[in-house]
Amino acid sequence: MKNLLIVIALAVMLLNCTTEKEQNPFLINKQSIGLLTDSTQVKDLKLVFAQDSIVMGSIKGDEFTGQNNDIEVYSSEGKKLLSLTPQQVLDSTSVIESIQIISEKYKTKKQISTLSTFKEIKDAYKISSINNLINSVVISVNEINASFTIDKKELPANLRFDMTLNIEPVQIPDDAKVKYFIIHW
Repeated sequence: MKNLLIVIALAVMLLNCTTEKEQNPFLINKQSIGLLTDSTQVKDLKLVFAQDSIVMGSIKGDEFTGQNNDIEVYSSEGKKLLSLTPQQVLDSTSVIESIQIISEKYKTKKQISTLSTFKEIKDAYKISSINNLINSVVISVNEINASFTIDKKELPANLRFDMTLNIEPVQIPDDAKVKYFIIHW
């Protein structure tokens, strides 16, 4: 009888110590960033970021001040981590439309972060498109629903001022740094 209790106790302990992996809170996937998913509602953000501070965008009465209703996420140390944009403003059941990655802690499976260079991005992912804007170029990677912004100051002088140019990947220096990047859902 005593041996049976020992076997049962060991079995219960083994079941409780499953090898289930804990989700990395800083891992960026196509449809999730840590515990935040493409179906997370605004009202659930306090659960997702329980250890962090959440700051809602400024609202004046029932009207917006002309700015997006972005939701800022700060670490417990006060460092800005993410900027979230909901699909619908003033709707707690709205899901998140886009996430600006600010902290270098957040990385894709292929180790791309805000500290990455253009070479690291193009080596890790297929470039879907490059958009030439006034002060930056935006590199889109459909594989992870991401847009990487590189300041035009990182480009050769002949590419900085003409917005009509079609910029090709070979024209962007390998060491061009990412200014920020956004995940779109």
